[in-house]
Amino acid sequence: MLDVPVDEFELLVETALGTIPADLSKAMSNVAVFVEDESPPGYPVLFGLYVGVPLTERGQWYAGVQPDRITIYRLPILRHCYSREEVVTRVAKTVVHEVGHHFGISDERLHELGY
Repeated sequence: MLDVPVDEFELLVETALGTIPADLSKAMSNVAVFVEDESPPGYPVLFGLYVGVPLTERGQWYAGVQPDRITIYRLPILRHCYSREEVVTRVAKTVVHEVGHHFGISDERLHELGY
């Protein structure tokens, strides 16, 4: 398994977030991004997970709630990749995929788009 330290991996996630077009980045609302080592017990092995209320489903009732959460899982990504370049690509795809969920895009559509 490749070894990418947590701080370096977090920088990859930050870099991937920085590639999101500015108009979309500005539209992101009440969401926090985290890096954790492993996906939660009881889930299949995941590269990332979005938990929250997508922007497309928020209404007048949406106030005073905890931020949505995007989590990128470091060790599953590292176990899946064979080179640093693959890690960079996988992190970028995973970040965009989870941000897509924040915007209300389904898994099926994200896969059609290559994410």
